[in-house]
Amino acid sequence: MVYAVVLAGGRGERFWPLSRADRPKQFLRLTSDKMMLEETIDRVMPLIPRENVRIVTNESMKSFMLNHVENVTEAHILAEPIGRNTCAAIGLAAVHLYHADPQAVMVVLSADHLIRPAEKLLKILDTAVNIAANEDRLITVGIVPMRPETGYGYIRMGELYRQQGEQTVYHVAGFTEKPRSALAHEYYYSHKYLWNSGMFVWSADSILRAIRRWQPDVGEHLDEYARAVGTDIELQARRDLYDKVISISIDFAVMEKADNVLTIKGDIVWDDIGGWTALERYKDRDTENNVVIGKAVLVDTYETTICNETDELVATLGVSDLVVVRCEDITMIIHKTKAQDVKKILAELREDDSLRKYI
Repeated sequence: MVYAVVLAGGRGERFWPLSRADRPKQFLRLTSDKMMLEETIDRVMPLIPRENVRIVTNESMKSFMLNHVENVTEAHILAEPIGRNTCAAIGLAAVHLYHADPQAVMVVLSADHLIRPAEKLLKILDTAVNIAANEDRLITVGIVPMRPETGYGYIRMGELYRQQGEQTVYHVAGFTEKPRSALAHEYYYSHKYLWNSGMFVWSADSILRAIRRWQPDVGEHLDEYARAVGTDIELQARRDLYDKVISISIDFAVMEKADNVLTIKGDIVWDDIGGWTALERYKDRDTENNVVIGKAVLVDTYETTICNETDELVATLGVSDLVVVRCEDITMIIHKTKAQDVKKILAELREDDSLRKYI
């Protein structure tokens, strides 16, 4: 059977102050009237039944998820004691799915991405599932770049592997981390590179074997944990697992090393909505290129993003290139050029015990 594994353990700190420790980015309604996590689940429902969804998240977020996310139950959640990056999260899900169904195929998704149209994504995933169900392959979805982007990793397309209907599948020639501007432009105009979306498809068996091969210590710890799944000691074994495994991404741990990696070329709109300035790409703008969410009055204001979560009024006069965020207990005003540095504010808050409540 096919299962969706939704990774929802991140903190989304670049969307502070709306994204907080108890309500991170995946629980925000940034791109529609639904939480981003709900959008992610609903997006794949035609391909994967809701009972086959597994959400990997931190234990600290479990209660909020059960109380606020529509149609999510205990059966959907795999809670991590602490964050250990994506290799551990994916390994945990793979162990559980293999235990329940040795033929399980996993569609791994992030909880906080914008993807349009959903119909195109489903066709891409369906092609990947068909390959993964029959071959020992690790498949990633690569996105046709919409611009030279320095904030994403890239996939270099190798030789054509298969043309399956509308979908083009390539061998992967290599992965590249976030490039400098000049290199990003080179990648964009070469048409040989795709954005690395962080969406993966593989069988539970294939990814577990890959982890054992390329990260033998992690594989050994996962095998030890697998023997406890379904027993009275499962939760304690999970804590022991997370005490032992290294924190490493699945890209570094496996994908950049494995020789059975494919990518499907995805000509779709995709964005990881990494910070406040990303909203400019998907929200309506007024005649002065301002993005306004909530109650606000703007006079002689240009190229500014305002997000007001309260019933109070935000007013601006004679400013430009700002991000203004107003929530119940915090007002944040930053220049757009510093929008990716919001974590610096959080670092200051952590230094003062009286201010940590705002994190």
